[in-house]
Amino acid sequence: MTTTTPATVTSSGIGTSPLRPDGTLKVTGEFAFSSDLWADRMLWGATLRSPHPRARILRIDLTGAVATTGVHAVLTAEDVPGHKRYGLEHRDQPVLAMGQVRYAGEPVAIVAADHPETARRAAARIVVEYEVLPPVVDGEAALDPATDKVHDAGNLLRHVPIRKGDPAATAPVVVTGEYEVGMQDQAFLGPESGLAIPAEDGGVDLFIATQWLHGDLGQVADCLGLPPEKVRLSLAGVGGAFGGREDVSMQVHACMLALHTGRPVKMVYSREESFFGHVHRHPARLAYEHGADEDGRLVYVRARIVLDGGAYASTSMAVVANATTLGIGPYRVPNVTMDGYAVYTNNPPCGAMRGFGAVQACFAYESQMDRLAERLGLDPVELRARNAIEPGDTMPTGQVVEGPAPVAELLRLVRDRPLPGATGDDLRELPGGVANTTHGEGVRRGVGYGIGIKNVGFSEGFDDYSTARVRLEVVGGEPAVVVHTAAAEVGQGLVTVQAQIARTELGVEQVTVATADTSVGSAGSSSASRQTYVTGGAVRAACAAVRDEVLRRVGRTDATLEGGRVVAAEGVVADLVDVLAAGPIERTVEWRHRPTSPLDPATGQGDAHVQYAFAAHRAVVDVDVDLGLVRVVEIATAQDVGRALHPQSVRGQIAGGTAQGLGLAVMEEIQVVDGKIRNPSFTDYLIPTILDVPPMRIDVLELGDPSAPYGLRGVGEPPTISSTPAIVAAIRAATGLPLKRVPVRPEHLTGT
Repeated sequence: MTTTTPATVTSSGIGTSPLRPDGTLKVTGEFAFSSDLWADRMLWGATLRSPHPRARILRIDLTGAVATTGVHAVLTAEDVPGHKRYGLEHRDQPVLAMGQVRYAGEPVAIVAADHPETARRAAARIVVEYEVLPPVVDGEAALDPATDKVHDAGNLLRHVPIRKGDPAATAPVVVTGEYEVGMQDQAFLGPESGLAIPAEDGGVDLFIATQWLHGDLGQVADCLGLPPEKVRLSLAGVGGAFGGREDVSMQVHACMLALHTGRPVKMVYSREESFFGHVHRHPARLAYEHGADEDGRLVYVRARIVLDGGAYASTSMAVVANATTLGIGPYRVPNVTMDGYAVYTNNPPCGAMRGFGAVQACFAYESQMDRLAERLGLDPVELRARNAIEPGDTMPTGQVVEGPAPVAELLRLVRDRPLPGATGDDLRELPGGVANTTHGEGVRRGVGYGIGIKNVGFSEGFDDYSTARVRLEVVGGEPAVVVHTAAAEVGQGLVTVQAQIARTELGVEQVTVATADTSVGSAGSSSASRQTYVTGGAVRAACAAVRDEVLRRVGRTDATLEGGRVVAAEGVVADLVDVLAAGPIERTVEWRHRPTSPLDPATGQGDAHVQYAFAAHRAVVDVDVDLGLVRVVEIATAQDVGRALHPQSVRGQIAGGTAQGLGLAVMEEIQVVDGKIRNPSFTDYLIPTILDVPPMRIDVLELGDPSAPYGLRGVGEPPTISSTPAIVAAIRAATGLPLKRVPVRPEHLTGT
């Protein structure tokens, strides 16, 4: 069901799956990504990075770089013209290292030259003398007051306590567990890249692959010492994001070099450099205790979560809030005592990644639910359904669950799907595949379940809004619409959805979505599964304002717009082309969702989130228990999306998010040893290929949220959250092993 009715239905409006305008270009290799940018007289930028996770900088000698033929600029922290630090939530990260480095890979100096190889060679000729210091690399140890301080203010970034009910509650059945989640990379295929062009007014134009144009704008302008109106950002082609482009990487560096040289400067990271150039998913350690009655109903949950934020804050303070406020899962629990900590270390910085704290917590609480089901001798789905939240229940924060919460329904949908048949003789159907490592001996099958909960949108009282400008005009003798927002298309299909909304609301097929840039108001970040909700809401509201003016001009407020005409009950009232003879109609609207509130700092109580979304998974796996090899045979998943504006894209998001959760379950981990990344390449950092991703059976529910535009729910993150614990649960079922860490490695299964 949905709770709102669109103004009209067109052949490619909401609820349909029109072709994406960027789709054909991307699959044929013709789409221009940010790394394809070019300008006359363009220089190339390169970055010198620290080889040490913690060290004092004693001396920097630029002589060798400056003397290199073809070099036009060599800059250090002393050359930063404005604020020398930046950051999304807390501006603690130096543009270029000042006095010390806090992680291996931290930028120390930048170079501009007339050829990329020249720039890289010149950067390598910079001599930096370091006093190497012992790094802080353990998140738990970082909380010890005796541990060295990564920053002068200490190593604790944020502590989020959650207190609900009786902290001393007891129960007859208790299970405890300690869990660990490794560092996962977003693994987007397009590396960080952009082009900065100095402008005649002393400002700069930056074409950049990012998730948040205005978020970048504020930080870049401050660091350049320029007023925001002299720094203009336009979205370049984005080759994937998943949270990794929410932070600034080379934006300030490219602009500094362009302004210093007076020439365009392009920067493109190598794949190895990309691993150092963006944040990753927080490694986590989680300790849980679940108490239940003998019927399996939860009485209490006590938990401690420690997230390793690495060297700088990024979004760690928001991530730990998500991990704790969502940390018991979509379950009814009267008594909750939970403490979440985000800490500084000298490991690589961590921040936003798909799932944003909920992923780490879900692995732990779903593992606990399986242990509880085993202890009680209950079916794992029925145990979960027995405790599933429903509308009117309260979260650990005291927030009342509003709107549909089909937790039990989603679980039963995936459980009731037919199971796949037995594995055949084809080697590709066995663990190890065509490597011919096994012919079925020692292979065991397991089935596992997982369900997760995710907030949608920014939380804790953040002023979360988007701006949309919509113009209705005549082009080529036909009515046409231009939609302009600053919302970043990062592959999720947002450009298509904006056009669908405009077609639906204004009854016009010809819609153009202008390039996103900072000449229109902020749309916020393409993160938190929020853009279709918030920017979609803004586009809808701006279209409504345009429609109101059309109806005012014809004097018929009871009419609608359909097929390029104004239509009332008695038929066509006017043609839009005639109405627009008086001039185009343009409206700009800021749109906000319902407000949220900060958490109480002592108890964690508050209406922190605007919307909850749910997804469930059932995984079937085959495990070679002798060799420690895993093959995911099939995944069934069900998700409530509120309203599917583009059904094909919704299913694509669910499949893609599930694949990313599969990666975390069995293969994806950045190996960090003593603060240094050991596997910064797609040779050594493994991501699922088409051979690793199994058939997926997807059920999509459309249970409208009465507070959301068209009743929709954010879609992109929930499938990543519950797919990981479902796969690990299936591996446990096949092997009988406890498996308390992800990703699961072969040695975890064989004891070697």
